[in-house]
Parts: sequence; structure tokens; C-alpha cells
Amino acid sequence: MFRRTAAALAAAAALLLTPVLATSAATAAPAAPGFIDGTDLPPHPTSPWYADEVVKGLPEFPPICLEAGLPASGSWHRRFGTEFDTGAVQISVRSATPAAAAKLARTLERQVAACAADWLRTRPGGTASWEDYGTLPVEEGAHVYGVHTSLPESEPGVHLFGIGRDGSTVTVVQWGQMGNLSDAPVADFRRTTTTAVNKLNP
Repeated sequence: MFRRTAAALAAAAALLLTPVLATSAATAAPAAPGFIDGTDLPPHPTSPWYADEVVKGLPEFPPICLEAGLPASGSWHRRFGTEFDTGAVQISVRSATPAAAAKLARTLERQVAACAADWLRTRPGGTASWEDYGTLPVEEGAHVYGVHTSLPESEPGVHLFGIGRDGSTVTVVQWGQMGNLSDAPVADFRRTTTTAVNKLNP
């Protein structure tokens, strides 16, 4: 009698646990979008690229020009570095809908396009400029920009931004180093941006 009762209790417990396990699997955190590797970035002439792990959330220090435009919810990021002054970061955000993602991409594009003027307003004596390097025909589209900033008695900085979307996922790749817009590897970075959007799994 005891053995039959114990077996019956075990079977009942298994039936009770099954929905709980199924619910846990269904509500598991979504996987991160696909990210580029160091080999996808514009080659550095004297150093390999080193890539950190993909991390949930925004980086501690957001990219220049996008300090306020990126939502923490649904975001992941990956940082890249070299042995010298060149660095990069990719940030991807999953929005609730494709329409919300399209709105976020437009907001980020406007912020980068206005960045040079906004930067100058808070830095008297500095110089800044920007270039629109055009759109890319990948998934729902991507756009590449360049921003140059400089302060007196300081090294100038140049930054490239690639902003693209696939479905409900938006990705931003930012590359930067000391130098001017004429030093920026625009053609290589356009390929980087295309690869970044193609690697998303929206």
C-alpha cells in the first residue's frame, strides 16, 4: 500500500511540475541579436581588433552623440579595442514593434546629424563638423555618418556611425580614433555597417 501511494504522489507531483517548467521555458529571456566580430571592423594598420563579450544593457559610457537617445530596455552591447587609440562599440536594441524600431532609428539619425552643432554649443573655442555618407540597401535600411570634434591644444577626434534596422531591431556601430574626417575609413565602415545589419536576428 505504501509503495503504491508513494508512486501515485510522485506521478501527481510530476504532472504539477510540468506546466511550471513549460512556463519557465516560454518566459526565458530572449537571446541577444547577432553582433559583428573584430574582423568585421575596418582593419587597423598595425593592430588586431579585440572584442569583449556581448553584454545585456547599455555600455557604461554611451557613444558620443548618442548619450541620451538609446533606451536601456531591450538593449545589448559589445565593445572593441586595439593596441592604439582606435576603438568601437556596437549597440543593438529590440523594440516592441517594427514601427517603434523605425521611430528609434530615425531619432538616432537626427541626433547624430545634429551632434556637431550640439557639441559646439557647450564647448566655446572648439571646432566640429559632420558628413552624411549616405544610406545602404540592407534589410530595412542603414545610414552612415561621420563627426569630427576638436578642442584647442587637444588632439582632434573622428567618429563614424552606422545606424541600421532589421524588423524590430535597431543596431548602431560607432568607430572612433584621433584624427580628421579625411582619415576615416569610410568605405570599409560602410561594409561594417552592412555586415552588422545582416547579422541581426530580429
